[in-house]
Amino acid sequence: MKITLSKRVLAVICIVALILSAVNIFLMLNLNRALQDAANDSPYNYVIFQDGDTYKARNQETGSVDIASVDASLVISQAAAKSNTLYIQLGNYTLNSDVQVSNKQNMKIVSDGASIIGNSNKLTIKGDNWTRSQHNSISGLKIVNGTLRIENSFETTVTDIMFINCSVALEIANTETWSECTKIEDCHFINSNTGIVFKTPTGNSTGSYASSKINRCFFNIIDDSVGIVVEQRAEFSDSQMQNVRMWLGENNLMRNQTGLLVKGSMHQALLSGVVFESFADNPDQLYAIALGETSITPPILADGVSFLGNWTAKIHNPFHKWIYGNGAVFKQENLNVPIGVSRQYGSTVAFHLRPLTIADFKPKIQVQGSFVRNETITVRFHLQFLDNVISPSVEKTFTNSTTLWLDDDDLLRMLPSQSVIWEILVDAKASSLSTDAIVKISFYGVTT
Repeated sequence: MKITLSKRVLAVICIVALILSAVNIFLMLNLNRALQDAANDSPYNYVIFQDGDTYKARNQETGSVDIASVDASLVISQAAAKSNTLYIQLGNYTLNSDVQVSNKQNMKIVSDGASIIGNSNKLTIKGDNWTRSQHNSISGLKIVNGTLRIENSFETTVTDIMFINCSVALEIANTETWSECTKIEDCHFINSNTGIVFKTPTGNSTGSYASSKINRCFFNIIDDSVGIVVEQRAEFSDSQMQNVRMWLGENNLMRNQTGLLVKGSMHQALLSGVVFESFADNPDQLYAIALGETSITPPILADGVSFLGNWTAKIHNPFHKWIYGNGAVFKQENLNVPIGVSRQYGSTVAFHLRPLTIADFKPKIQVQGSFVRNETITVRFHLQFLDNVISPSVEKTFTNSTTLWLDDDDLLRMLPSQSVIWEILVDAKASSLSTDAIVKISFYGVTT
C-alpha cells in the first residue's frame, strides 16, 4: 500500500527540519564560543606540546599555534619571550642549545612531569640585574643531563623538580648585583656531580645569596660528587636548610662524596632537620660536611641535624674552622684585658660568639706579674643582653699573682630574670700610676 504525504505534512516536516538545523547550528556556535571562552580563561599564555617530531606553542587566547620547530630550545625561548606563563605538557623536550628567560617579573613555567633532555645545555632565568628579574617560578619538570641556572634574580622559586644525571643540576650565580631570597623546595637530585652550587661572584656583583631557603629536598650522591657547594666568596648567609636528606655511599659507591661543601660563607645560616645518611661499610673520603680553607663562616647546626652510618669524618675540618651549633660547648682561653692606671678602667674587651648567643658560661681570671707596694688590680665584668641592657657589674680585686674563678653567686648577680646574653664585657684597672701586671680571661660555656 503506497502512502502519499499531503502537502501540508511535507510542509510541517520541512519546517521541523529547518528548526532542527537551526538548533544544531546554534549549538555548534555556542560550543565553539564556549571552547574559545575556555581558551581565553586559561591561566597560561602558551601551552607547549609535542606533535610527532615537532614542538609547538599554542596561544591560549587565540587558540592558534604561534611557534613550531623541531628544536625545543627555540620554542621554549620564543614562547617565554612573548608571555609570562607557560605550561609544558608531558613529553620529552630535547634542548639543542641554551634557553634564556631574560628580565621577567612574575614569570611562571609549569609542568606536571615533562622531561627536559638537556644535552648539557642550560635553562636560565636571568636578569640584567636583580631589579629586572623578580618573583619568577619554575615547577614540575624533570631535568635530565641539563642545568637550571638562576642569575641576578630576586625571590626565584624552584619547586617539585627532579634533576637526574646532571653535571651541575641547579646553579645560582651573581654576575651583576646579586641573587637573594631564592626558594628551593620539594626537589630531588639524583646521581648528579653537583646538586646545588652557589657560585663565586663575577663581574659587577656581590657574593650575596642571602635569605634563601632549601626545604624538603633530597640528594642521592654518587662517587666524586657533592650535594651542595658554597663556592669561595659566595655568601649563603642568613639562610635556611630545613628537612633535607642526603644519601651517600649507596650501591657500593663510597669514594669522594660530600653532602655540604663550604668554601665561602654560611654566616647565620641555620641547618634544621637535615639528615646525612651514609650506607658505606668502608668509606673513603666520605664527608657529611666539609669546610674548605677559604670558608669564612660555617652554618649553625640546630635541632634535628643527624649523622647516620659510617663516615671518614662527619665534619671534615682540616683548617680548624670554628663550628657553630645550638647547645654546643665552647672555650676561649687567655684573652688579654688591657689594664688602666690611676684607678681608671682601661679599654673594654667584648667577648661574643656571633652569630650565636650564650646560654651559660664560667670565666677564669688569671692575674700575673709583680705588684708594687699596696698596688691592687681590679677586674670588672658586665653582661650585655640582646635588648642592649647592661647588667650590674661584678668586680674582683687582686693584690698578687693568682687565678680565680667567678662563682655562681657572682654570675647570678649579673643575670636578670629573663634575657639572652649577647656578649660579655670585661675591663681592668690598677691603683698605681703604672703597672707590669697582666690580666688574662678564659671562658668555658654553652651556646643557645
